[in-house]
Amino acid sequence: MDSQYDHETREDREDRDDYEAPSYYEESDESKVETLDHGQAVTGVYPQPTLVVTPEEPLTVPAFDLNAIEPHEPEIEEADLGGQPPLPAEEAHAGESPALTVEMPLAEAAPPSVAVTQPVEEKGEELEEGVEEVAEAPAAPEQPAVEEESTDILRRLDMRTLDGMHLPELRELARAYNVSGYSRLKKDDLILLLLKVKAEREGFAFGGGILEITNEGIGFLRSSRYLPGADDAYVSQSQIRRFGLRTGDMVSGQVRPPKETEKYRSLLRVEAVNGMDPEIAKRRPHFRQRTPIFPTRRFNLISDPMNFTQRLLELVAPIGFGQRGLIVSPPKAGKTSVLKQIANGISANHPDVHLMVVLIGERPEEVTDMDRSVEAEVISSTFDESVVHQAKVAEMALERAKRLVEMGRDVVILLDSITRLTRAYNLVVQPSGRTLSGGLDPAALYPPKQFFGAARNIEEGGSLTILATCLIDTGSRMDDLIYEEFKGTGNMELHLSRKLQERRIFPALDIVRSGTRREELLLDPETLRKVWLLRRMVAQMMAPPPGGAGYDITTATEALLQQMRKTRTNYQFLEVLTKNTR
Repeated sequence: MDSQYDHETREDREDRDDYEAPSYYEESDESKVETLDHGQAVTGVYPQPTLVVTPEEPLTVPAFDLNAIEPHEPEIEEADLGGQPPLPAEEAHAGESPALTVEMPLAEAAPPSVAVTQPVEEKGEELEEGVEEVAEAPAAPEQPAVEEESTDILRRLDMRTLDGMHLPELRELARAYNVSGYSRLKKDDLILLLLKVKAEREGFAFGGGILEITNEGIGFLRSSRYLPGADDAYVSQSQIRRFGLRTGDMVSGQVRPPKETEKYRSLLRVEAVNGMDPEIAKRRPHFRQRTPIFPTRRFNLISDPMNFTQRLLELVAPIGFGQRGLIVSPPKAGKTSVLKQIANGISANHPDVHLMVVLIGERPEEVTDMDRSVEAEVISSTFDESVVHQAKVAEMALERAKRLVEMGRDVVILLDSITRLTRAYNLVVQPSGRTLSGGLDPAALYPPKQFFGAARNIEEGGSLTILATCLIDTGSRMDDLIYEEFKGTGNMELHLSRKLQERRIFPALDIVRSGTRREELLLDPETLRKVWLLRRMVAQMMAPPPGGAGYDITTATEALLQQMRKTRTNYQFLEVLTKNTR
């Protein structure tokens, strides 16, 4: 028969006046209790109340086996978590009865008020209350709108966004971030400076360098000398494949310091490739896929009206964009000074041209003088360094120039000298088994020819101009053989005379032997006609008259320079020559 209290909840029963709490403790005359006393199993009779957990309110306890604890084993091993998740309660208690009865003496058991008398529902209520308290916790104060806007702007700072902004906008952004000296920077330099500020605000360093890809497929960002160093940054294969990076690329981005097991810094994020967005730079064509043509644009070399080296070069051997020129010179004839005058003329009249001066096997003081005299990227490897370094520097400089030409830039390389570069390769390359006169291996000629042959004028845009010096009359058969190999490969030759040098007549330029192929593409017809007239006059002065001794090259060149000093421009000089011949 159903009672009127059968459907009551526990709370309703507790509220009634006639309610009697059930007793969880039952008397037991004899109970077999199994416990541990210093590791020994003890069985005894204890006329004491025992703890019984009824099935109505099951108690979940950790699963363990008392028999698994061996006697006389005081040391207990810790559990090896190993990152593995714990087993579910259903699997841990599989095969056991739903009601678990644990009998132990009250003297050794935990107080019932702590472990037993706390109902599960009350714990759940406390847990829910705790969750509500966390949810009702006061929210953090909102940041000012200015900081949020600044953070959004900083997050959008990438190469593509900055490249699409105008220079006043970039300067305003630099002023907002308290960048010093931004007003004197060009757009490309200001963009890199802003990317550096972004990396520093994100907790990283901003670095860059010239990429060199090794035979294993990994890359390193080299310093300005293009040689390995302690500050190089490691570039992974995945980044090289993703962005289509090539040796010679100028890569900039966020770098992190090396870890304990690493030697180099690591490139985390590629921000710019050759000053361009990485996605745009990935679609550039390869250098060998461009179409080479004859030079059609001429360099203006005159930076000073009284610089006769520059003025004479413009008339005798004009230099065009994409020229492949050879400066043939004996020792102490002033070839380094000629290179310096050419570099100063190009940097003064063509600031957009990327000028590189590559010095191989030179004296250290010559490197310092060149670095201080010209506004160009000076890359050097002196004669006291390893021939491996000399070859590596030349290769990296050439690859760097190719990457710039692929972007449509005009690049000029002044190499001093191709003779020492060939000598270095003669010791670096693997011997082919054949030797030419002077001890030159034929395999050593291929890398320098590859370097010199890279000069070309690109029909699709851009050019690579290479002017290399070549030594003769050194008393070495190897040097003469190197000149013979390169004599017909250039489209411009500039010969310096030992006789002029001995008489201290500078520039010691041999006007008769110097010249440029297809100079009609560089000079206008009227100027070309007057230059041909100048050449005939110099040839007649050098030819001996009937029954006379004639003039040698020193007298003819000195007379030409004397007439040139009377005028301030080549146009006036040619006009004076034309009038005197009428």
